[in-house]
Amino acid sequence: ERIKGVYRSKNPSYNRLTIIDKNNGGKADSLNAGINICHSDLFVSIDADSIIEADSILKLVKPFLEEKDKKVIGTGGVIRIVNSCDVERGHIREIKIPSKFLPRLQVLEYTRAFLLGRMAWSQLDGLMLISGAMGIFDRETVIKAGGYSIKTVGEDMELVLRMRRYMAESDQKYEVTYIPDPLCWTEVPSDLKSMRKQRTRWTRGLIESLRTHRKMFFNSNYGRLGLLGYPYWFFFEWMAPLIAFAGFIYTIYLIIRDSLNWPFYLLLFCFVYSFAVCLSIWAILFEEITFHKYRRKRDVLKLIGVALLEPFFYPVHTYFAVRGNLEAMRGKKGWGTAERSGFSKKKKARTRTIEGDSDINL
Repeated sequence: ERIKGVYRSKNPSYNRLTIIDKNNGGKADSLNAGINICHSDLFVSIDADSIIEADSILKLVKPFLEEKDKKVIGTGGVIRIVNSCDVERGHIREIKIPSKFLPRLQVLEYTRAFLLGRMAWSQLDGLMLISGAMGIFDRETVIKAGGYSIKTVGEDMELVLRMRRYMAESDQKYEVTYIPDPLCWTEVPSDLKSMRKQRTRWTRGLIESLRTHRKMFFNSNYGRLGLLGYPYWFFFEWMAPLIAFAGFIYTIYLIIRDSLNWPFYLLLFCFVYSFAVCLSIWAILFEEITFHKYRRKRDVLKLIGVALLEPFFYPVHTYFAVRGNLEAMRGKKGWGTAERSGFSKKKKARTRTIEGDSDINL
């Protein structure tokens, strides 16, 4: 969309601040406008409702300065949940566990995804996603790869895939790195309606990104990304919820027909439940031993309690994923609306509309 004006403050204290006034074309279009205006070698993408740590950018830049053998094209870090934390003037004064169940549930999700999942994929050179909440990128590579796509709601994942594809096809040695430190705090949905909108949008973004870069599927020309990373996201992030949904339907059918092998079913259920709980508890303990952000023991115990209940919420996640697939099949576009409570407890909850262009995602 058209840029209406570019402004810079005459105050010497803000001489590095540039404000772009443009027509609403969605997040990706706005990011592209910012990339075109900036002149530095690196740029940082940050969500407007995120709070960053004081040394976040310093830590994100470090891999670009230290790596000599390969070109670092992007770096991401751990995203934490700010719900119920005490925030004053953009700084977190006290870290607290969310007071509501859904945000607590997402604390476990984010802990597993960022401290275990993405750190492992980074070591395997299969990292496909740098969170849109905060990431730093090589500007030249982003421009040569084509910038952010306005044709997907998963522009963060699609950009990393396209950058990696460009570097591989141009036969350049590169690396996408990950910093296992809490760098950014963001607000997550606290009610089912908002969570449904977010997760269905993530699913649509995943499908759009994988479809766009389907050439990488089991393609050895893209290294571990093509042989491990892409297939994992295809089978375990896209297909797995659909298979699980079919399994739920088939289980109900067997129960109605009185044909379910109950001893085997209960044994399998106990195994899967125990594995899920142990994985979550391990992630909680790993986070506490490494960073110790939650100072009160009862907060850690509350998270362990949520870990015992979380597996029973999996059918809801499956429903969100299936609904996202249906929306993708119908060709739904755009971000829709998102409700934000904000960081101040004194203010009433406010609703902020996030709209993308009509062509516009652990």
